[in-house]
Amino acid sequence: MSHHIVEVKHLRHVYPDGTDALRDVSFRITHGESVAIIGANGAGKSTLLLHLNGYLIPSAGEIRIGDFPLNRETLPEIRRTVGMVFQDPDDQLFMPTVREDVSFGPLNLGLPGEEVERRVADALRRVDAAHLQDKAPYHLSGGEKKRVAIATVLSMSPDILVMDEPTNGLDPYARRQLIGLLREFRHTKIFTSHDLDMVMELCERVIILHRGEVMADGPAAEIFQDEELLAACHLEKPLSMQGCPRCGTYGGGRP
Repeated sequence: MSHHIVEVKHLRHVYPDGTDALRDVSFRITHGESVAIIGANGAGKSTLLLHLNGYLIPSAGEIRIGDFPLNRETLPEIRRTVGMVFQDPDDQLFMPTVREDVSFGPLNLGLPGEEVERRVADALRRVDAAHLQDKAPYHLSGGEKKRVAIATVLSMSPDILVMDEPTNGLDPYARRQLIGLLREFRHTKIFTSHDLDMVMELCERVIILHRGEVMADGPAAEIFQDEELLAACHLEKPLSMQGCPRCGTYGGGRP
């Protein structure tokens, strides 16, 4: 299962305007882990994710996916292994219909037509979007676009799922569906989110980025109890861990 491992060593990224977005970022994520990368706006979270399958090139440092360093030669294979769901689904949907968007990836893998159709139907079913297959993406709501964008990645059967703010734009029902879907995905999951209650439900491990640096990497339950650390990184506890201002109890009803 080494192809499910993500290793980042001393990663640095400087944008053309001189912004130092990532500074000496290192971590290792092993098979089956569900890891949230959290931080305030501008911490470098999206920039980091865009490196994990080669959408951005590091200014310095190294990324390995399984046994392979990420470079120009290994990029096609790594993009088959690492499925990326962007924060804005409009960056991911570009075909005339939903069905064509979801089939684009499998077709480019050279899969036979029957297998492509099976994958498309399965991916749309999993995100509860089968009824949208003949619609144009630009006619969809924001939440529908998000579900279809996820389906475009699931149809590729990735070993590693990377998602940037996956619950953005979702109503409570769609959010709960997404959490259930992510629970079912048994391989490696890496995502950024401001939805810290979702993080607590899905992740045993959290990495905090602050101004492009790793400030903490450890068990979610421990990190979310460290109020001094959270305050320094401009974060708060998940709502479920915050006390009620009226009755003084926690979200779960515990004193």
